[in-house]
Amino acid sequence: MKKWVWQKDNWTQFKWDETRVTAKLRLIHKKIGQLVGESKASPDADALPLDTLLTNLVASSLIEDEKLNVRSLKSSLARRLGVTEENPAPVQDKTEGLANIMIDAVSNHHAPLTMQRLLQWHTWLFQSVDRFDYAAQKIAVGEIRDNKAPMQVVGGSTYGTTVKVYFEAPEGGEHLKGLMDEFLAWFNHSKDDEMLDPLLRAALAHFWFITLHPFEDGNGRITRVITDLALAQMDHQSIRLYAMSVAIHENRDSYYDILEKCQNNTYAIDEWLVWFLNTLEKSIDRSLLRLDRTVTKAKFWSSYSHIEFNEAQNKVLNRLLNGENNDFPQGISAAKYQKVAGVSKATATRHLAELLKFDVLHKLEGGGRNTRYVLKIDKEKFA
Repeated sequence: MKKWVWQKDNWTQFKWDETRVTAKLRLIHKKIGQLVGESKASPDADALPLDTLLTNLVASSLIEDEKLNVRSLKSSLARRLGVTEENPAPVQDKTEGLANIMIDAVSNHHAPLTMQRLLQWHTWLFQSVDRFDYAAQKIAVGEIRDNKAPMQVVGGSTYGTTVKVYFEAPEGGEHLKGLMDEFLAWFNHSKDDEMLDPLLRAALAHFWFITLHPFEDGNGRITRVITDLALAQMDHQSIRLYAMSVAIHENRDSYYDILEKCQNNTYAIDEWLVWFLNTLEKSIDRSLLRLDRTVTKAKFWSSYSHIEFNEAQNKVLNRLLNGENNDFPQGISAAKYQKVAGVSKATATRHLAELLKFDVLHKLEGGGRNTRYVLKIDKEKFA
């Protein structure tokens, strides 16, 4: 019979190979410092916290295949952050609940993590459950599990043949309450442990809580909020600048694979720590790229403020300047310009010729129908 990590004696006395994480920790701390420094010079510095928290919550829900009303969620967050919106969307119970959880985690980061606080988060998470939804009524909202047998953590369709058991969590009831008390005591005490790097603490908290899986539903989302809380306790300012859930969502398959692997009672926590740190670095790199493009955009429009671009040219230039989604990794062609701008082939060709004349674009080598163009400011990247 397969044994799980929580069945191993002293499994929470985590040990790891320092040589596998030390260099990565140093690099991430350096990048976080760079991120905070560059954010202060960003033209849209005031908008960064709202955008970051929004994308974090949206991505965390997408990991669970749940889509949110983004406009409603943005309005819920904006109101709590004191941000004025020109056209706020009507708020919903669900987005209000999610905003409550996130703001409580990152703004009240000094407050201890208690069972009462966790149960409140869980209540907020499911406060929009329809009382006529039979399936939803099986969820004990605002309560930890009371099942007497271990809980299977599964993925895939429960109505098909793709269901996969990733691991089993401990049985509920008094036994689980005792395990949760141990986790909460460690979490609150470890915040002041100078011998434990705060990034590793966030990784351990994530693994520990997801292993316990204390709720009947919503464990993944609550786990990621606890991770954000741990990171906020390290640096309240920087956690508002990067969204780790986005990177987890982009690497969702490997996320579940590594969790499954480390749930075996012969696990090595090193594997999880390495995965967590690599994913955290990706989220910070994404934010650094975004800041770089924001500054680049500001400089671009300042440099070409004397030119009146038409509506189609503005649209294409903004797409090229955003660059974050790597829309045009090999430059933009006349055909792609035509599609993005919604103009004819002849108009696309004429617009591109004008942008070349204005010295805004650079024509890459090659010709004919496959001729491609990049922003002059990005010329060196295509050399």
